[in-house]
Amino acid sequence: MKSNNSRNVLILMADDDADDRYLTKAAFEESAVKCDIHFVEDGDEVFDFLYNRGKFAQQKDMMPNLIILDLNMPKKDGRQVLDEIKKTPALQHIPIIIFTTSKSPEDVRQVYRMGASSFITKPTSFEDLLEVARSIGSYWVNTATLV
Repeated sequence: MKSNNSRNVLILMADDDADDRYLTKAAFEESAVKCDIHFVEDGDEVFDFLYNRGKFAQQKDMMPNLIILDLNMPKKDGRQVLDEIKKTPALQHIPIIIFTTSKSPEDVRQVYRMGASSFITKPTSFEDLLEVARSIGSYWVNTATLV
């Protein structure tokens, strides 16, 4: 299916686990999802990226079309990041996928109430992670219209 997006989709992924970042990058590359994916390590870096601060100061016009967010991170956790983004008019339009090890029904309910677009429990195998990357690409990159 041809993408509904007129430009490359920029995905920002926030995850403090270096292995998870590496494997996710590999899964997106192997699944041939047509997107640019950038990684940050904690909740504070999400906002540094969004507001072009600190090590991201040179990245002008790099507003992500989609955010993939881990719940359990240092500094600001995923819930705090989600809450702040959804309360900020200039950012609240960005879809946020929660991507976490949690399987808690309360976590699922809470983040949907807070405005998350999707909740995905991290798979335990690379093959399953590859399928998640393909699914994200199929829907969020190739089907959904993003701003």
